[in-house]
Amino acid sequence: MNSKLFRISLTAALSGFLFGFDTVVISGANLPIKELWNTSPWFHGTFIMSMALWGTVIGSLFGGIPCDRFGRKKTLFWIGILYAASALGSAIAPDPYTFSFFRFIGGLGVGASSVAAPIYISEISSPENRGKLGALYQFNLVLGILVAFISNYLLQGFGGSNDWRWMLGVEAIPAILYTIMVIKIPNSPRWLAITKQDDEGALKTLKLLFSENQASAKLQEIKESISVTRIGEKLFSKRYKTPLILAFLIAFFNQLSGINFVLYYAPEILERAGLAAQESLFSSISIGIVNLIFTFVGVWLIDRLGRKQLMKIGSVGYIVSLAMVGWCFYSGASSTLLLTFVLIFIASHAVGQGAVIWVFISEIFPNKVRAFGQSWGTGTHWVFAALITLVTPIFLDAENGIFKDNPWPIFIFFSGMMVLQLIFVLFMMPETKGVSLEELSSKLSGGKKSSEQ
Repeated sequence: MNSKLFRISLTAALSGFLFGFDTVVISGANLPIKELWNTSPWFHGTFIMSMALWGTVIGSLFGGIPCDRFGRKKTLFWIGILYAASALGSAIAPDPYTFSFFRFIGGLGVGASSVAAPIYISEISSPENRGKLGALYQFNLVLGILVAFISNYLLQGFGGSNDWRWMLGVEAIPAILYTIMVIKIPNSPRWLAITKQDDEGALKTLKLLFSENQASAKLQEIKESISVTRIGEKLFSKRYKTPLILAFLIAFFNQLSGINFVLYYAPEILERAGLAAQESLFSSISIGIVNLIFTFVGVWLIDRLGRKQLMKIGSVGYIVSLAMVGWCFYSGASSTLLLTFVLIFIASHAVGQGAVIWVFISEIFPNKVRAFGQSWGTGTHWVFAALITLVTPIFLDAENGIFKDNPWPIFIFFSGMMVLQLIFVLFMMPETKGVSLEELSSKLSGGKKSSEQ
């Protein structure tokens, strides 16, 4: 692999680090904020815990607009600015309303990041390495999650009753560094050729990444793909029905696995299992470590076994581990056994959905509508993430929650949904390994190659 291609992809993927850090850092601030502002379970769930996710929904649904109009690179730059502003604003927020506003700003960055970074990486890579380069985004995401858990643990007690402010504010450091780094990466060659009609600029970028002959051939393939797309054609047309359905379902099942439920509420869930507050926060670090290790395994396997095979493995792991977590809560099994099955659940996610989702969605839409297709898939993902986070306090709250005594039915529900995911993978999901973006466009959108027109 071209070392320059790897460095550029890694820089774009670092937005995933901020994504992971930003979305999980709130877990350490959850209980202190609840005690500080003494809000109702409904307010706590709707504003404090899920406001960032509603920002993420907006950012993902509309992230395709700046990606197309201003380019993937400029969008990634402004994402870094949003992260930095959110971290500093949340840290100094004097009340829950200001806090919720700045968490919303960070959510915009997360949502736009999940659109722009996977698209950018898929558009600069080749079929042979697109999977592992695309999965760098997820790898950085889970690295951010692990660092957030460690950071929360180390900063607990650092600022007394205000330690949660340090937990949130420290994110500004990597956000500023990332923003500076992204200035040096080139624009996407496909965006330059298709949106800006800048063939010379596209070829210049391609020559940075590939040999001169390869660069010319890739530019020709990109230009041919434009002629297949009908003028004025919209994403929500019959022609794109298959990729729209595929993107929706993989994103839907990603959240109905309960992954964000576990990550966001890890300390509280582990406390319910009998661990003391300090122990539960420390055990959350083990979740981050397992997530990182098995994401690395997923990155290593994604271009070897393929996307579909990883999804099969992950689905089976989901079904078994979630059912056993439910059983542990139901039977009152030891907290150690429950934590073990939680870690198996995390490993199953990391190898399957975690490694695959962002790569898969960025691959299945044609060049002309890829940014908006990515917004559709990620928007679906984040709508369901926000809904789950919104309703969690209603089910989990220690005083008034529906399952306040024992949350086992929640995990059994998630396990059942993963049975449906396995059916989707077996009978609907195509394999995209080793196929060029233009070939996938022709296959999934019912088009014909320009030479056959």
